[in-house]
Amino acid sequence: MSVKSQQVWIFNPLRSLFPKHRLISTLSLLFSVGLGLSLILSACTSPSTSSVTSPSPSLTAKGTVVHIGYQKAATILSALKTRGDLEKALASSGASVEWTEFPAGPPMLEAMNAGSIDFGYTGEAPPIFAQAAGTPVRYVAYDPWSPKAEAIVVPKDSPIQKVADLEGKKLAFAKGSNTNYLAVKVLESSGLKLTDVEVVHLAPADARAAFEGRSIDAWAIWDPYLSVAEEKANARIIRDATGLAPNRGYYLAAQSFIEKNPDALKTVLAEVTKVSDWAKQNPTEVAKFLSPALGIDAVVLEKAEKRRDYGVLPLSEEVIKEQQRVADTFYNIKLIPTQIKVQESVWAGS
Repeated sequence: MSVKSQQVWIFNPLRSLFPKHRLISTLSLLFSVGLGLSLILSACTSPSTSSVTSPSPSLTAKGTVVHIGYQKAATILSALKTRGDLEKALASSGASVEWTEFPAGPPMLEAMNAGSIDFGYTGEAPPIFAQAAGTPVRYVAYDPWSPKAEAIVVPKDSPIQKVADLEGKKLAFAKGSNTNYLAVKVLESSGLKLTDVEVVHLAPADARAAFEGRSIDAWAIWDPYLSVAEEKANARIIRDATGLAPNRGYYLAAQSFIEKNPDALKTVLAEVTKVSDWAKQNPTEVAKFLSPALGIDAVVLEKAEKRRDYGVLPLSEEVIKEQQRVADTFYNIKLIPTQIKVQESVWAGS
């Protein structure tokens, strides 16, 4: 699944909520770098999760340039770039594609806010922070990912056997990430709060070092770091996100791009879905594709890929409600400064 680290949507209210000299550092603190790594998407057959509608023959204006932001290990967009399928799909209308690589979601959404990126992908946290900052980036599709692809782990020989045993212990996770939400929900499931544990905010690489050095007692982490922890750091899962957190990812587009180039957007989503179909059927090939970019053994990555779900899906009412619950939780624990309504940032065509 995906890798993340520390970690927003075309208006300047960003500047009023986050002073200019603190914007980048604040966003970097809030999110984790990989929200979106190994995020492989494909179509589902359920009526409530049918694929995003494919476009009719392209009406994209000649000379249009579609600017796409991607992260190296965000599999679908990386694969789409490598294969050149989107360029071929847009060629008949005289449109082209420009790709820009980003190390994480926050700078990508900053670029989208500035008007230099039209389309991108992040995990569930960045669009919440972005909407709270007032920027009109829109959810255009979601990736079901998998609740089994994130979990709280402890060393195999740890005396901690269940969630309740975490009380008073050091629990590490990346602040503002999907596992920040997971930690809250897992603790709640056993009648605990974040204040009942000693929270340690660490990016994945630092958290792994702390975990192996026994300076933390438990670690909330997502795939592929979760698989790495199990295979290389003697980690044992005490609770995954099943029944507690959706662990989804989202495709996002700038409102201006949606308004000016709706057919180009539909073409992008259609091509993304085709790559997703390939990824769903070829987890071994996906792992081999990701391995050089992430520096993780393909065998470990394949384990992560096989336990995740796939899809490029329109946002259903239930998905929006669950994303709203994530947003409300972040507001309640004071990670965002104002309450938001996720529905207001969902593309009507989703």
